[in-house]
Amino acid sequence: MGDVARISSQGSDDVGRRYDSWLQCSRGCRGRYSVFDSVYRCTECGGLLDVQHDLEALRGRSAEDWKACFEKVSSPVHATSSGVWNKKEWVLPQVDPAHIVSLGEGNTPLLRMRRMEEEFGLDRVWVKLSGNSHTGSFKDLGMTVLVSAVRQMMAEGKEIRAVVCASTGDTSAALSAYCAAADIPSVVLLPKDKVSTAQLVQPLANGAVVLALDTDFDGCMRLVQELAVDESFYLANSMNALRIEGQKTVGMEIVQRLGWDVPDWIVIPAGNLGNVSALGKGLLMMRELGLIDRLPRLACVQVERANPLYRSYLSGFEEYEPIKAEPTLATAIRIGDPVSYERAVVTLRRFDGVVEQASEDELANAAAAADRMGLYCCPQTGAALAALSKLAGRGEIKPSESVVVISTAHGLKFTDFKVGYHRGGLGDVEARWANPPTEVPAQLGAVSRAIDQALGSGRQDSL
Repeated sequence: MGDVARISSQGSDDVGRRYDSWLQCSRGCRGRYSVFDSVYRCTECGGLLDVQHDLEALRGRSAEDWKACFEKVSSPVHATSSGVWNKKEWVLPQVDPAHIVSLGEGNTPLLRMRRMEEEFGLDRVWVKLSGNSHTGSFKDLGMTVLVSAVRQMMAEGKEIRAVVCASTGDTSAALSAYCAAADIPSVVLLPKDKVSTAQLVQPLANGAVVLALDTDFDGCMRLVQELAVDESFYLANSMNALRIEGQKTVGMEIVQRLGWDVPDWIVIPAGNLGNVSALGKGLLMMRELGLIDRLPRLACVQVERANPLYRSYLSGFEEYEPIKAEPTLATAIRIGDPVSYERAVVTLRRFDGVVEQASEDELANAAAAADRMGLYCCPQTGAALAALSKLAGRGEIKPSESVVVISTAHGLKFTDFKVGYHRGGLGDVEARWANPPTEVPAQLGAVSRAIDQALGSGRQDSL
């Protein structure tokens, strides 16, 4: 069994207070649904649902009181050490603490990257390492909420045979781990031969039912939605509003780590686009409740081979066409028909956002250059860094503005990508920072000459 929390109320001021949340149509329809219903779209218009909170009840505590509450760090054996569940009242207030399943998600590092600042000509650049989480990606933030809700639903008698998802890798890892901790069956639909080995083995190891389908992610997504028409199969993709509730805490963590200051820009790679709307949701909630007084601008990044949002952005979001996503090194965002497109557009408009794209060569070299600055970037983060270079280079991000780049997954999930880069095996990518091992005889002279040659090469790192 995973770390099933024992969470008391967040301070004595909460005694007698009731915080509430519910599901409501993201397009504004009036119908409400319980957060414990197996419903993902509005029954009136078909729009995706969002979790809404009773903000008036939350305003019963001051902004300073909430800040102090979120600053508390409890013993690691309790779920309040989670970066999600120490914000329980803002996330899923109705869940019984006995049903919470936490694997220590959140509270990931926010690193100041001074060499990047020099390279980009920017004053302040941070990288939020969301991949430094239990299963190696930001998906843990949403999955702890979703699986905890399912555990409560099952305890209350709802028949759920399994929790199901379509995945390009990270979602399946998070789902299978949290379901394993909760002793709940999970089913994963993956596109055959389009997921890294490290990502494929995670759900296998966690005991999930893994189905490799001869289609792409979009095909898997269509099938899993059809499967979830049967309410005994609970849908775990980001079209489920509960996923967004957990993932919204990443923006809250960023602001908290910056001393409750708001960066000027947040740059985030995006595929199915749930992370974009989640990021915006958390920040908007902070402003509504007075914890911040302004919003950052958002830069959403796609790859050239899977860029339906970018193409729509060029038309001012007046036109949108799903595409057939092509093979890309950034496999986790190889999505041609993102289900959270509408949510993302609303968020980008509210945050004066931009959309940029990166080529395969750009993302691979950006990731490699960042690795030479001490990171170990996944290809999706490489795309975000390549986009940051473009935005700073043309002055859209000004030198005086602060920037946070969200790294969505750990580079260890993409070892094949790293090996291919340094061996020169990534097709059209010109590996500018390839660093293969040098084979030398086991003799001191040969070793010394090889070191002298390498250290005297005068190579300089650049993004």
